[in-house]
Amino acid sequence: MDYLFSVVLVVHILAAIGIIGLVLVQHGKGADMGAAFGSGASGSLFGATGSANFLSRATAILATAFFVTSLSLTYLASSKPKTTGSVMQDAVNSAPVSAQPAGSVEQGTSPANPDSKAKDIPK
Repeated sequence: MDYLFSVVLVVHILAAIGIIGLVLVQHGKGADMGAAFGSGASGSLFGATGSANFLSRATAILATAFFVTSLSLTYLASSKPKTTGSVMQDAVNSAPVSAQPAGSVEQGTSPANPDSKAKDIPK
């Protein structure tokens, strides 16, 4: 199961990088007016409108792959066997446990005799 998760994760990352690259390469809607006045888009590899059509289709395909891999990663991560207990249970079990209750007073001191702690101070 871990092997499949790794493969889907690699495809997911590659699709994300591909979408970023394709979106950065594409022209905006305002760039069409510049192409009409001879900015050189008609001499490109795909022609005047072929590159926009190709890039938009490639972006749609990669976006679909990204969506499918996102759902697949979610399913694969949720279907892993869960450990017993909760996340907080581990934190509670690993915390040091004191022997005294929270409201108890230290031995050797009492609220009525504050000088009892003064015996511990060296002179």
